[in-house]
Amino acid sequence: MKKRIVKKAIAAGLAAAALTAALTGCSEQTGEKGTSASPESARSLGGEEEEKQGESTGADASQAPEDVTVILDYVANTNHTGMYVALDQGYYEAEGLNVTIIEPTEGATATLIAVGKGDFGISYQEDVTIALTAADPLPIKAIAAVIQHNTSGFATYADKNISSPKDFEGRTYAGWGGPGEEAVLKAVMTQDGGDFSKLNLVISDGSGFEALKDKADIMWFFEGWDNVKCQLNDFPIDYTPVRDLDERLDYYTPVIIAGKDTLEKRPEMVRRFLAATARGYEYAIAHPQESAEILHQYAPDYSLEMLTVSQEYLSQKYSQDAPRWGEMKAEVWDNYTDFMVEYGVIGEAIEAEECYTNEFLP
Repeated sequence: MKKRIVKKAIAAGLAAAALTAALTGCSEQTGEKGTSASPESARSLGGEEEEKQGESTGADASQAPEDVTVILDYVANTNHTGMYVALDQGYYEAEGLNVTIIEPTEGATATLIAVGKGDFGISYQEDVTIALTAADPLPIKAIAAVIQHNTSGFATYADKNISSPKDFEGRTYAGWGGPGEEAVLKAVMTQDGGDFSKLNLVISDGSGFEALKDKADIMWFFEGWDNVKCQLNDFPIDYTPVRDLDERLDYYTPVIIAGKDTLEKRPEMVRRFLAATARGYEYAIAHPQESAEILHQYAPDYSLEMLTVSQEYLSQKYSQDAPRWGEMKAEVWDNYTDFMVEYGVIGEAIEAEECYTNEFLP
């Protein structure tokens, strides 16, 4: 969940020292976090029904499996369920792929993908756009939307009488410090007649939703994660989706990205990866309970109850209003690009086709 990351000015500038640290961190995590092996106990879930949800592209069984590395945006969570299902249920194996999923050093995923240290990564529409419009653009592209709509918004503790962005005046917002974040706050406050200069911005200390009681007044939450935590802990919040405040904020978050070099030189591998990944998300859509159990094998630090509630929510969102999982629209990219230009996040617009492609989806 992006909000939990100390986030990411991806512009041309994640340079040598930071990159070296990032690469070292990922190499250290590969042995501990890599998931090329899967728990046998979960393989029996699903039966014949899930086998009908997707078809293999027919990888040559006589060839050795092709190694593929996926770098997450954060720790394993329900945004990533489809990939863990594909790993666990053998969908990647059926496509001739030996997939390892690792966690990143914070904020470095797009850069790591750009320099070829991973084949696929989890990122966000805003980051891809920023990366591609930087003075030194990163050679990356979005190839699938994990979720069709932006399922995030602003949360406040229920007894603080904050009912609209104008009420943010004189309050404290705790966030991650990203360039798009401040732009969204300024936009929604201004559109509601508020004065953005009267909002106190601080970096979150990572203490979670309970900070809304006494450390902060407003935080950016994700419905399928933070809101679920509040629900299970009987913590009352008022919540406003950002997509309800400005329709341009209904952007893709998260997305799967790949380096342009990978797309050009290994297109069939990309197709096989997305074929298996789509099967995984289709399974998660049809079987949220079983999918939560599979994910729990890889994310045991979270309770099965929390993962199940979160999965039941997100399973309804992965392909909502789309003809197939992963498909993206130019209109969504263009709308948010226009927003970013208007509020100074990027200097000039970029064509949607430069940012994303649907050509590798099954």
